[in-house]
Order: sequence, then C-alpha cells, then structure tokens
Amino acid sequence: MSALADTFSAFIARQTGARSARVIDFDKLSGGAIQDNFGLTLELEGGSRPGRQEFVVRQDAPSGVSESLSRPEEFQVLQAAFQAGVTAPEPLWLCEDTEVSGRVFYVMTRASGSASPRKLVKADFTKEQRRNIVRRLGAELARLHTVRPPQESLEFLALPDPDNPALSRVALYRRYLKEIGEPHPVLEWALNWLEDRAPEPGPTVLCHCDFRTGNYMMDGDELTAVLDWEFAAWSDPCEDLGWLCCRSWRFGADDREVGGVGAKQDLLDGYREASGTDLDPAAVSYWEVMALVRWAMIALQQARRHMSGEQRSLELALTGRMVAQMESDLLNQIQELEDGQ
Repeated sequence: MSALADTFSAFIARQTGARSARVIDFDKLSGGAIQDNFGLTLELEGGSRPGRQEFVVRQDAPSGVSESLSRPEEFQVLQAAFQAGVTAPEPLWLCEDTEVSGRVFYVMTRASGSASPRKLVKADFTKEQRRNIVRRLGAELARLHTVRPPQESLEFLALPDPDNPALSRVALYRRYLKEIGEPHPVLEWALNWLEDRAPEPGPTVLCHCDFRTGNYMMDGDELTAVLDWEFAAWSDPCEDLGWLCCRSWRFGADDREVGGVGAKQDLLDGYREASGTDLDPAAVSYWEVMALVRWAMIALQQARRHMSGEQRSLELALTGRMVAQMESDLLNQIQELEDGQ
C-alpha cells in the first residue's frame, strides 16, 4: 500500500507542479465492489494546489460488470455532471498510462461526511430534516437531467434503441438473462410485464443510473457529494427516481420510499421546483419495478465473477444470494401496482 501511495502522490505532484508531496494518510475506502477507491491526503509544497489536500483515487478493479463504464468514460461523465452544477467531487486528473500504477485511474477531490446507508437510514433526523434531504436529492437529479444529447464529450454513451428507454432496457436485460444461462422465471415474467406496460418516454437525459442511498455523501443533514458514476447512461428521467425509490435501497426502512430517508412526494416536489417539470408518479413506480429487475441482473453478474474465479470475493458471492429477495420484492410490488389500478 505504501508503494501505491508513493505512486499516486508522485503523479499528483507532477500534475500540480508541486516541489514535493508528503503522504499524510492513505487507505482503501469501503465499498467499491466494482471499482477500487483510495483516500489520499497529501501535504503539497508549491504548485497549483499547495498545502494539505484530500483526494480520492478511483482505479479499475480486477474485473467488472458489463454495464460499467471505463474509468476514462466515467471521468468524462463526472466532468459533465460537475459542470451542470451537481454536487459531485471535482474531477481533477485522468491517468490512462498503465505503466504508472498498473491500471487506469483518475483523481478527484474528497468530500466530507459518510455514505453509509445504515448510518443515514438510522439517523435521528426530524421530519423537516428528512423532507429537506429528499427535496435536495430531487433537485440534484433535476440539475443532472439538464445534460442532454448530443454532447461531444459523451459520444461514447449510446442512445436508447428503439427511441424508448424502457423498451431499450427490457431488451438489454433479456440479453443479460440469456447470457447468464440460468432459469429465472420471475425475472422473465417481470420483463414481460415491463414490456407490456412501458410508459410514454420522457426526454432523453443524462441519468446517473445508480443514484441511491449509499452512493451519496452526507455530513450531518447536508449533502456533500454524489458518488459512483460508472453506470451513467442516456435514459428517461424517471429511471433515476425509480432507482432511488427501489425497495432494495431502503435498508429496512420500507415506509420511507426514498432510499429509506423520506417520502416520494417530497422527492417529486424537489425535482419540480428545480426543473419546472412534473413527473408522473405512476412512471416512477414503473421504473421501481425496472430497478428491481436491473439490480437482480447485476447481482447475478457479480456472483458469476466470483464463481468463475475471475475475482474471488465473499461480497460478490453474497450479492448473488440476494436475488431471491429481489424476486420476492418483484412479485409483491407488481401485485400492489396491479391491485391499485
């Protein structure tokens, strides 16, 4: 680890023009089943960023999943989001030279606070604090969704085909399921349901596609950064809201629809106030079902990374074991939606 810290500090010194870079702290951050994240605190002498500086270095993991962007692509997405006013870490430098550390990586600023979902869900917030947090999340998504194609810097992101993000997702997940090569009748049935009930698409916008509790930093009741942009894609705005409201990301607080934190109406209100757009709650509910299917696909892919020997990991193996719960949630949620019609 000390050799890697020296490697990253030398790279940052070159980028900033610092005369010297002293490592104060270096550690591998929690999370990151798909990417490796390192916290690096340096004391820089001279250059463009003198003094004590805190960075995060984000580097390729030994293996990935098919949906994940490359680090250069993720860096470009993060730049676009940051420039759109999203509360995200500032992307600083990209290194595509694998001779430096053995893998492609980039460096960004480090935000204060914690992304721990258990800590956030169990926090002793007042009703007003929860309302403000959820409205802020809606406003952040509204800012992100101002980024729309065409964008020269994001030309690597494919547009939905056909010109309907929901049907495009259904086709993609059918392909994933075929590649996995295992029978999953609940997922097959859910995909049929989603295909039959696809809503009229909204505008095509830049979506985070993993915007959930656990992927944003909170310092007390203040949002300090939206993290983990490797799944970003052009899609329907409701995909991001549906993912955030998915049952899998409530962490036991099922009565608080938005990531176990607050109410869906507050999320929609925050989005409307920032964008001037009223989103259809029924469309968000549809994308919640899509989110469960998608998360099940990712979980199956992660389990295969472990079982194939590509990347031995207890975390990846346990993620695969969660698919049965997702299938149960799918059956219950679709039934609730059918009963409510």
